[in-house]
Amino acid sequence: MRRRDEGDTDVNHWQARARPLPATTAAAVMAAALLAGCSSNQPPSPAAPFAATRNVHPLTDAQLLRISDAQQVLLRRCMNRNGFAYWQAQRLSLEESRTAGYVSDDVNWARKHGYGSRITVKDDRSRRHNPNIAYHASLSAAQRGKCDAAMDGGLDAPVITADLPRGGIVKKREGGCVAESEKQLYGDVRGWFRADKLASSLQALYVPKIMADPKFTTTLSAWSQCMNRTGHPFTDPGAARQAAAQQSLQLDAAQAFRAERDLAVADATCARRTSLTAIGKERENHYIKELPRTYRQALNLSRAFQHRALQRAAALAPPRT
Repeated sequence: MRRRDEGDTDVNHWQARARPLPATTAAAVMAAALLAGCSSNQPPSPAAPFAATRNVHPLTDAQLLRISDAQQVLLRRCMNRNGFAYWQAQRLSLEESRTAGYVSDDVNWARKHGYGSRITVKDDRSRRHNPNIAYHASLSAAQRGKCDAAMDGGLDAPVITADLPRGGIVKKREGGCVAESEKQLYGDVRGWFRADKLASSLQALYVPKIMADPKFTTTLSAWSQCMNRTGHPFTDPGAARQAAAQQSLQLDAAQAFRAERDLAVADATCARRTSLTAIGKERENHYIKELPRTYRQALNLSRAFQHRALQRAAALAPPRT
């Protein structure tokens, strides 16, 4: 349920961006969300640098990618000003960069890409051959230290923290070209980081409720029955994707992709017939509305930051096609 490639700056900038999310089982999705911690349920109070209107709508994949691409432009400009080369990450197409959620009902995409395994291979290849890695390695130790300091402030950069809903804390350095690019896009580096990390970890609070919701579980059962009728007896979409991944280890590449594509088409077809995607989204919105007010404010604040960044990104990067 989390979008891929959202322009998150808390990454190693010497590696290419826009990596598709790996397929996971429903249990793994829930476990990942719950890893945020399990202590306090008291919501922290995010400091809002500007008033976020209520119920700010989320950006589309295309809009989030445009912010990510704009940040790459800003990083290149900043690093060049500091005397270092920087190559913008090779970009997947908009079609290839789609969100990898719990389930998809896009039959045409599944017919063309299966579960996206070939896209992952393409992206991994791009990462391995990222010119920034070779360039960074080619520098002397002293120059690498200066390059790292130019990128994110280095070891002496101040550290900012964000409290997570169930007691965890995440940290990042605030400095260098990363901080400068975030400042130019979002306006308030610390406010954006804290709102974004809190908002993106809220799945820990509502995903288990979705998975136990009677309306959702009834629809999931209907999806499973549909899959069984097509000769694919799986209990949930995550199990189907896992089976496709296992097949890739047992068959040659061409056979594995045909099997993956056939399974993904059946998965998406059954999701469409049972409205699993639509009902999952409706249940997600329902449980988000039940979150404590402070959490809903953080989610809207995070989205408001993204809307601000999108306006600024429009002058820096074209829409991805």
